[in-house]
Amino acid sequence: MNLIKTSIQDLVLIQPDVFPDQRGYFFESFQKEKFLKLGIDAEFIQDNESMSQKNVLRGLHFQLPPFAQGKLVRVVKGAVLDVAVDLRKSSITYGKWVSVTLDADDKLMAWIPVGFAHGFLTLEDDTIFQYKCTNYYNKASEAGIIWNDPTLGIDWGTNEPLVSEKDLKGLLFNNFKSPF
Repeated sequence: MNLIKTSIQDLVLIQPDVFPDQRGYFFESFQKEKFLKLGIDAEFIQDNESMSQKNVLRGLHFQLPPFAQGKLVRVVKGAVLDVAVDLRKSSITYGKWVSVTLDADDKLMAWIPVGFAHGFLTLEDDTIFQYKCTNYYNKASEAGIIWNDPTLGIDWGTNEPLVSEKDLKGLLFNNFKSPF
């Protein structure tokens, strides 16, 4: 496994070792000891999976404390534009975002620590997205920033994604008071 740093401290990409042969491939998507060696000390307690058609945008989501979550995300089938926004007030990159394409072919994963909003735009039909979480989902603690927030200026590559009613009601970044 290799760690790939991004422009935001603690937000990293992980390239697993993939072992292909004539039958297909094998790789470890998580192995605690290897993650510890990469500097990621996370205990995962919930796994989630979604399937979406092309041009579906999910996000920008996060859980408020005490149910804040770190997430290890990856694509099982298809591809996404994955976006994380730094919500940590003490961070020099507060309000900055990183985007990366994750797809089933290269198996690249993203580690999104507590204190980030997260979202993704599907680039292919029937995209399957998985994420491991460090805390349980709690409906009363869910929150979100609107996907097209003018202050953040995220380049999603589209102006008309398919977005849920809930996600259309996300907060503006300038109206959000970060607890992180």
